[in-house]
Amino acid sequence: MSTQTGTSDKTMLDCMRREGAATISSLVKEMGVTATAVRQRLQRLMADGLIERRTERKTRGRPNHRYSLTEKGERSAGTNFSDMAIVLWEEVKSVEDPAIRRGLLKRIANRLVERYRDDISGDTLGDRMTALSQLMGERNIPFEVSSSGELPVLTALACPYPELARRDRGVCTMEKLMLSEVLGENMRLTECRLDGANCCTFTPSST
Repeated sequence: MSTQTGTSDKTMLDCMRREGAATISSLVKEMGVTATAVRQRLQRLMADGLIERRTERKTRGRPNHRYSLTEKGERSAGTNFSDMAIVLWEEVKSVEDPAIRRGLLKRIANRLVERYRDDISGDTLGDRMTALSQLMGERNIPFEVSSSGELPVLTALACPYPELARRDRGVCTMEKLMLSEVLGENMRLTECRLDGANCCTFTPSST
C-alpha cells in the first residue's frame, strides 16, 4: 500500500469514527476527491472487512447508503502502544520475587490466550496453527505454517513485539507460553531472530 493510499484510507476511517456512519457525499467533502474515488476505496475497505454498508430506505427516491466501521475496523486504530508496553513490561520484570514474576508472565500469557482462543479451532495441530496464522495476519503479523515434516512448524515472519524483545528476551518466553496454551501443544522456540535467524520458529516439543 502506498503512503498516499494509506493516508486516504486513514482519513476515511477517521471520518467514520467521528460521525459514526458516513455517506458518500460526506466522504467526498471530507477527502476532497471524486465520488468515484470514494466508492472505489469503500469497496476495497469492505472487501477487507474494515467497514460495512447499511441501507436506509425512504418512501420516495433512491435509498441512502451509510458506511460505518466493523469490529475489525475499530481494532485497526490505536494498535501501536509500544512505549506503554515497554513501560509495563519493565514494571513486571522489576518484581524481585522470581515466583511472583513468573506468575505474572503466566497470567499475561493466559490473558492473550483468552483473547485468541475462540478464533483458534481445528482437529489437528496443523489446523490450529493455520487458524492462528490467519488471525495474526488480520493483525498485520505474518505467520506461516510448514507441514513438510512429521509435525507442522509455525514460523513468525515478523516479531509482534520487536522493541520489547530487543530489550528483554523474557517476552519470547511469554510468547512461547501463549502459543503452547492456545495450540494445545508444548511448543519450543527453535530459531530466533535475536540469535541471527531470519524468523522465529516454533516447533512442537514432541518432534
